Amino acid sequence: MASEMTARERACEAMRRLGALYPHAHIALDYDDPWHLLVAVILSAQTTDVGVNKVTPTLFARFPGPEDLAAASVLDVEEIVRPTGFYHNKTKAIMASARMVLTEFDGRVPDTMADLMRLPGVARKTANIVIANAYGKVEGIAVDTHVFRLSHRLGLTTEKDPDKVERDLCALLPREDWYAVNYRFIDHGRAVCTAKRPACGACAISDICPSAFTVPGWRAEL
Repeated sequence: MASEMTARERACEAMRRLGALYPHAHIALDYDDPWHLLVAVILSAQTTDVGVNKVTPTLFARFPGPEDLAAASVLDVEEIVRPTGFYHNKTKAIMASARMVLTEFDGRVPDTMADLMRLPGVARKTANIVIANAYGKVEGIAVDTHVFRLSHRLGLTTEKDPDKVERDLCALLPREDWYAVNYRFIDHGRAVCTAKRPACGACAISDICPSAFTVPGWRAEL
């Protein structure tokens, strides 16, 4: 069946089925304002949302706003964010972002893609997540490791650059689906279409997936 469908048909059908399977798919990071969300997303690079959620309560209790983080000791911040990995670079990014938010945006996290991407540590994925969840503006599709993997397995793109993967997905899917792509693909990528051992035999979209039962290590059950 997969070979009979166009990429657009496959993308839309996959989103329909995943929407039924994960009707409550949503961002897993804990936050209570745009600034906390921005910091959490920067810290989430190459680690789990669960791990970030363990760190941010301590970080925000001690340094609640950008003015507090900008004035903090680098060593104090590094000690808190260390469990998220790459803590030297992440500390540098969130502290530099705090300074820029204060000096160039009057202490408010910007609400445009162009301005968000000026902040240290913010690429399109981070900007997409922040602007959509903090301000309700859907400007694109956040391409993380799960979205990247599923998009390739479903034959929706052949690009290796996340920004180009985003471009291809946006061209295939209606704008009203853009926000949900990230969260449905994440949930399915974690539960079924894992990186090393996808459960093709238990997958709700295996019949439309060109890669089904071909990935080394695939399994029949969850």
